[in-house]
This record gives sequence, structure tokens and C-alpha cells, in this order.
Amino acid sequence: MRGVTATRTLTGDDLRLEDVWAVAVDGGPAAGLGDDARRRMSAAREVVERAAHGASEHTYGVNTGFGRFVSQSIPEELTEELQLRLLRSHACGVGEAYPDAVVRAAMLLRANALAKGNSGARVETVELLLDCLNRGVLPHVPARGSVGASGDLAPLAHLALPLVGEGRAWFQGELLDGGVALERAGLRPVRLVAKEGLSLINGTQFMAAQGALALVRARRLAHAADCACALSLEALQGSRNSFIPQVHELRPLRGQLASARNILRLLEGSAVIEAHRWCDKVQDAYSLRCAPQVHGASRDLLDYVEYTVGTELNAATDNPLVLVEDGMLVSAGNFHGQPLAFALDALAMAVSELANISERRVERLVNPNLSDGLPAFLTSDGGLNSGFMIPQYVAAALVSENKALCHPASVDSIPTSAGQEDHVSMGNASGLKAWQVIANSERALAIELLAAAQAVEFLAPLEPGKGARAAHDLVRTLSPRLRDDRPLGPDIEAVADAIRDGALLAAVDSAVGELE
Repeated sequence: MRGVTATRTLTGDDLRLEDVWAVAVDGGPAAGLGDDARRRMSAAREVVERAAHGASEHTYGVNTGFGRFVSQSIPEELTEELQLRLLRSHACGVGEAYPDAVVRAAMLLRANALAKGNSGARVETVELLLDCLNRGVLPHVPARGSVGASGDLAPLAHLALPLVGEGRAWFQGELLDGGVALERAGLRPVRLVAKEGLSLINGTQFMAAQGALALVRARRLAHAADCACALSLEALQGSRNSFIPQVHELRPLRGQLASARNILRLLEGSAVIEAHRWCDKVQDAYSLRCAPQVHGASRDLLDYVEYTVGTELNAATDNPLVLVEDGMLVSAGNFHGQPLAFALDALAMAVSELANISERRVERLVNPNLSDGLPAFLTSDGGLNSGFMIPQYVAAALVSENKALCHPASVDSIPTSAGQEDHVSMGNASGLKAWQVIANSERALAIELLAAAQAVEFLAPLEPGKGARAAHDLVRTLSPRLRDDRPLGPDIEAVADAIRDGALLAAVDSAVGELE
């Protein structure tokens, strides 16, 4: 059970972003089905059984083919074979695999969707999926091949194949045939019955998995941006007046207000700010003065993303849907990924802009024409040492790549299945791009934190505010002050990891209270 004993009971109705992160990234708790979910699933299964055995009308995916083959009838004796062949035919994804955390999240989300009782999958099939998740059987899932309508068909087929003893899966660090992986974990494959293959692959769970995990990281990144800005403001001897509440109450956007309050709190008790209270500088550059407006706009966009992704965590996205109270199986379109495609493209834009403005602050820190007395490239022995010259290049490269990646995938569509599926979302492409953008942005913010920590030390013995100082001190536990040049790539990655895993935010929160 991957070292955990507590269980997160799946109901299909109340899964949260933090639950997904806990299971997919932190290694626990284990996930299991609740009794109400089992009852709903059994009731839905009865509806499917009636449709599969003795019903005269065609029911999509139960006694018909798929996509353009919807008009092709399947004899009752071949309905189980139909489900197995569905998995095999659809498991044709290509390219590198999804990150392990995304696969674990998708397993959890697919199980939760089936637990709603609108798909008709058997309890034992979903329990096997959860046993694989809890025991560390991780399907090998290529990341490319989903167009994001009819859901993530190819990825979910790769995810499902190990359940029937096929495909490939990781177990204890070894990539194995699916059946071997199950056996080593003490599990046995399932034999699919009518509609179960379709229930396993018709959904948006890889798009939603990428969105859920990226959103947790994006929220942490937004806080890191406020911390980095505060530390840079200290180092550049900027003004706190741009952040006072009287300004932002005149334009009361939620994200802007929160970011301004955070930065003010991070600056509280600053001897640096107090020392130049009466200086003759009239205005700071936009990358400092307008940080709440920019950071806040990203925060507001993330609110929209959270609404969409948070809803999707507990949505029924199968086709056909089983409406138990009506005794019906209805073919509709909840599998279409357009809501997630838009949200994932928006997430990429939101975090990209946090990195974009951060890189401009790095430029001000290292450029002696802009830094108000700081040494060029933040080194005391310029010429022999290059200091922070090249980290600014790296930040520029990262934000430039982000700009290309932020071109939306969600506005594209290429018809599939001979025109039966004539509009698709390309949401998986949106998710893959967002995943790269957020990794780039974490590294870009890490560069600012490193540079600002170096820069503020040139103002000693004056100390920054309590919150900015906590950010500085956390950085120093991961990266000693740069005196003579050394490769900074590992330092950048270490600080980026601290942004990603929440260590930076935890250190600052412990100093000044929970940031907004």
C-alpha cells in the first residue's frame, strides 16, 4: 500500500485538488470505494445488463461498434470480446510516457468517476484499478495520442490494459508485461463484461489529472512570485507605497488585492525600506510597481481554472451514461474536453506571465544601469567572475519558450472517426504544454529568488522584512551565497523544487502567517 494505512474513500462527489496531490505525489493515503458508491455502481450495472441481454434496441458500445461503426450490430455472444478489442485497438499512444504522478492521478480520477455510478462498471473492476494504484502497479502510458474528445481514449486504453493482463506497467522499478506486474503485486486480471472497456476509456481523466496537479503547483508559484517580488523590491530599494490597500481598493480585483496584501505583509519590519523612506526616487519600474496587477491577473485566471478542474474531478464523463432512476443509457457528450482545454491553456498563460515579469526583475537586479548601486551581475569580483550574468540568460530562455508554448491548442480541431467525431478539443495538447510551462516558470522564479537573495546581502547590515527574510533564509539552506563562480544549475533546480513541493511557502507562512 505504498507505506500508508489511511484510506481516502471515493464517492464520486467530493474529491478535492489536495486529495489528488496527496495520492498522486505524496504517496498516500490509499484510495478505496465507499459503500454508497458500491450500491450505485451495482444499480447502474443492472441497467447495463438489461441492455446487453435481451434488449432489442441498439445501445452504443454495448451491442454496437464504436465511432463511425456505431451502426454495426454486435451479437450478444461477442459483447465481452468487443470490450477487450476496444482496449487493444485504442492503445496506440506514442512518445514519452506521462510523468508517474499524472498516471497515478488519472487512475484515481477514473476510479472516482466510475464510483459515481453512471458508467456501469462492476465494483470488482474498479477495485482492481484501485488495488493497482495502492500497491504501486503503474501503467506505462505514452503521452501523445489523445485529441481530447471522446475523452482521453488512447491514454486511458494504455492505463486499462494491465487490468486485463496486457499492456505494460511499472512495478518496483521494473517495466513489465501487464500480467506479470499484476502477478508480482499479488493481483489477478479481470475479464471485462459488456460496456466495461468503454467505461474505462471514455473520460477526461488525463486532461483533468494534468490540470489538478498543475493547479496545485500554480497556486504555490503565485505565492512564490509574491515572495520573490518582495525580496527583489528590498534589494532594489523600492517603495512600499505601490502596495498600500488604499490604492488597490480603488480597483478591487480579488487577485490584485490578495497579491498586494501579501507583498505588504512580506515587507513588514523592513530596515531596508525604512532606510530609504525619504529618498528622491519618484517611481519604481513596472515589474515592481505593477506586480499586484500582474500577479493578481494570473491569480484570477487560476480561479477560473480551479472552478473548471475542481468540477471535473467529480464529473461523470462516460458515454453512454447510465441514468439509473430513468433506467436509461444515453449517448451524449460529457466526454468532450473543451472546458478543460480552455482551462489548461489559461493555466499556461497565467503561470507564464508570473515568470515573464519575474525575468524583468532579474534583469534589474543584475544590470548596474538599473539596480541603483548593486554590483554588476551581483558579484564583487566582476571580470574574473560572471556572477548572475548567465542565470538571467536562462530565465530569458525559459520565458521565451513559454511564450511559444502559450499559443492555445484549444482553438484547434481536426475531425476524427470519418467525420463522426467532427469537433475535438485538443485538450491533451493543452495539458502537455501547461505542464512544461509550469516547470519552466518554477525555474524562472527560482532564479529570481536566488538573485534577490544575493542582492539583498549587499545591503547588510540592513535587514529585509520578516517575510522576505524568511524567503531569503530558505534559499540559503539550498544554495550558499555565490562568491566565486560555480555551476548554478543544481541550485536553480533545488529552489524550483522548494517552490513545487511547498517548502518555500511553508517557511514564509511560519514567519508571517498564512499568505493569501
